[in-house]
Amino acid sequence: MDEAGLSRRGLLGLAIGAGAAGLAVGAGAGTAAGVAVGRAREREDAESAYAFFGAHQAGITTPVQDHLHFAAFDMMARTTRDDLVSLLQDWSYAASRMTQGLEVSATGAVDGSPEAPPDDTGEALGLPASGLTITFGFGPTLFETVEGEDRYAIAALRPRALERLPAFLGDDLDPAASGGDLCIQVCADDPQVAVHAIRNLSRIAFGRARIRWSQLGFGRTSRTTAAQSTPRNLFGYKDGTANILANDAASLDEHVWVAASDEPAWLAGGTYLVARKVAMLIETWDRVRLSEQDAIIGRSKGEGAPLSGGTEYTEPDFATTDANGAPAIDPNSHVRLAHPEHNGGIRILRRGYNYVDGNNELGRLAAGLFFLSFQRTPESFIRLQRSLSTDLMAEYIRHVGSGVWAIPPGARDGSFVGAGLFA
Repeated sequence: MDEAGLSRRGLLGLAIGAGAAGLAVGAGAGTAAGVAVGRAREREDAESAYAFFGAHQAGITTPVQDHLHFAAFDMMARTTRDDLVSLLQDWSYAASRMTQGLEVSATGAVDGSPEAPPDDTGEALGLPASGLTITFGFGPTLFETVEGEDRYAIAALRPRALERLPAFLGDDLDPAASGGDLCIQVCADDPQVAVHAIRNLSRIAFGRARIRWSQLGFGRTSRTTAAQSTPRNLFGYKDGTANILANDAASLDEHVWVAASDEPAWLAGGTYLVARKVAMLIETWDRVRLSEQDAIIGRSKGEGAPLSGGTEYTEPDFATTDANGAPAIDPNSHVRLAHPEHNGGIRILRRGYNYVDGNNELGRLAAGLFFLSFQRTPESFIRLQRSLSTDLMAEYIRHVGSGVWAIPPGARDGSFVGAGLFA
């Protein structure tokens, strides 16, 4: 890989800027520093490769990457069980290569016949793996269509908990941006690597499945490791402070992973994914005074500490009162309503992203949160979402897209994701 490759997406500009500043104060010093930073970043990116095969699918507890490309697919009409199995096999093979920084096949983008379309589209040639993870899921309609058709002889194996989510207060769902027989969550530290993965998996699916809807995301809104700092959402608040972390095995077993004692057996070691596209009324929020914003969230905008006092990681004290004797944390604040203390101890693993889809017809930002959560059962999310029916933040958001999928356990080396469903 040439050195220029490491500086794409603005890093080159930063390095050049550092070099120019160095020239102003001392010849060459800034340039050398910029190149050193760039080379260090290149090595770091190249080493960020996560195995596709394993007990659990990557992209759940993996350190949250900077970029997302999410896509929901529908199987094509008149496809067979064999078509579905072959698609999952082909996807798994391609994913196992791309996550290691390889092309989708041995012949790839340039080594095949010049008289045939290449196996790989080529836009990731020369780029490192960039922490790429590819996570596959099965929607309710894969098992049985809304008309009750069992297309692939798997209806009897549908998890009982895998049903279309109920309607929630504040829903304004677009059917064209909701649901899907299959889903693929792609995360990476380079947006081009993420887009390359979805593009090639979609191409591989030709004739068997097609994209129903997709979403690009940037700027993670959660963390899954203690080494990661807490990011901010587009309202400017730290998001995911109390998220379940990858090293918390007990909490993962209790709240995220499907157990061997759960039903069905083929899903043991897997989980359930809920995706919600949450439009934020950015311009309205930006006119709210800071003290009111804090009260709505239940945390300070700067430190991220609960309004009951302490630091970001201090546990909220909902009994604390202010100088007037009122609760320091509003009973209808987001923090209080979503807290496990008020939801039977329920916790979920969040993995969301910010998004901006340009402007809407009114000239306002079409932006918000692409919410992703993993939980042992969708009932956990449903209970939390119902608890938020009186959330003060509801005035400033709209849920416009939705979906739920069963996430199979990780594939064994040489096998494919979801193989247990067809055993």
